[in-house]
Amino acid sequence: MPRITRAIAAGALLSSLAACVVTPPPAPAPHPTQQQIADQRLRQVEGRIDNLGRRIDKRVNQGDYPPPQGASLHHRLDVIRREAHDMAAQHGGGLTADEQRVLNQELDNAAHAIGE
Repeated sequence: MPRITRAIAAGALLSSLAACVVTPPPAPAPHPTQQQIADQRLRQVEGRIDNLGRRIDKRVNQGDYPPPQGASLHHRLDVIRREAHDMAAQHGGGLTADEQRVLNQELDNAAHAIGE
């Protein structure tokens, strides 16, 4: 009988100690580096170009634009994409905030030409 009592007491003691264990808080997320931010800017510009390209395709398929006009609009987006990659090549693969602003202005003009 004393063994059972000791086993029960040990079990109770262990379970109460287990309840006292505190897990450490999660580590804060590391701040992105300047290069990561610059890369993200380039990805955002490329994403916008891709979205506009899909809009052109949709409008051509719906008959809103003849195929030559769609090709011309795609060419305009290709030129902007090349500019973005040329700018990015100067900074190790990303864009500065000013470069992104300039490219976004060009994309705004292209979006206006495509039609909202």
